[in-house]
Amino acid sequence: MKLRKKVLSVLLAAATVFATMTACGNQPSQGASSDTQAPAQQQTADASQDASADAEAPAADDETIVLKGIADLVPHSEIIEYVKPKLEAQGITIELVSTAADSTTNEKLNAGEIDFNYFQHDPYLQSEIEANGYDLVNAGGIHVEPITAYSDKYESKEDIPENAVVAIPNDATNEYRALRILELNGFIVLDESVQDSLSASVADITEYLVPLEIVELDSAQIIPTKDDYDFFITNTNKALEAGITSNKLFSEGADSPYANIIAVRTEDKDNPAIQALVEALLDEDTQQFIEETYNGAVIPVN
Repeated sequence: MKLRKKVLSVLLAAATVFATMTACGNQPSQGASSDTQAPAQQQTADASQDASADAEAPAADDETIVLKGIADLVPHSEIIEYVKPKLEAQGITIELVSTAADSTTNEKLNAGEIDFNYFQHDPYLQSEIEANGYDLVNAGGIHVEPITAYSDKYESKEDIPENAVVAIPNDATNEYRALRILELNGFIVLDESVQDSLSASVADITEYLVPLEIVELDSAQIIPTKDDYDFFITNTNKALEAGITSNKLFSEGADSPYANIIAVRTEDKDNPAIQALVEALLDEDTQQFIEETYNGAVIPVN
């Protein structure tokens, strides 16, 4: 009986040890499984959060189209500033790198330094293309700046005496414009051969209906020296920029062929962003802005 009890005790002890070892052996296995699954679950959660963040992120800056340009200060850059917001709404940003066009502006456009310029009329652009071989084109006429005769001494053209001294621009295109309004207002007669060329000088005057002394000057020098003349003829934008209060005697009409244009490289004429710019400048509200702001000194192209 004692032996039987001893054997039973040994068997119970062995069973207890086996159960303990089995339980202890399972715990590391469960712990490893938990540790392995946790990082994988975290990575999945992180990836989901990143995808959600990307979906909510704003559009990248490179989706905005930037058009760089050069425009004269008045009225060109002011008109550009007016249409900027409506172009921004279309994803087009206008960046004016200068508000002072000069003799290099078409060269910079042709070289790709800018995307457009806004300071010149088409006859001037065509003369630049012919002289320099530029691959440029007129993308659209926007407004007319009628060349005008002004005086600080006389209130109307009827007051101008014989042998009055008048200053006019000396570049071929604007000199023609100045001589043409002198002709239309009964002072001179031009040779018929210059009518189609849109280019003339004092040498093309065939008759003085009213005796005049005509002084040909660089257009930039006319307003600073205006006190030296009985009257002077200059471009509207120069008069606006200088803020002169001289009397207006006579000027071109709204049918002038010298509309100021948006000029671009030929390859960009059909660029949607360029087309959007021209359309914004020709919108009815922009034309109204021009009429109300410049009170007839600048005339929108209809």
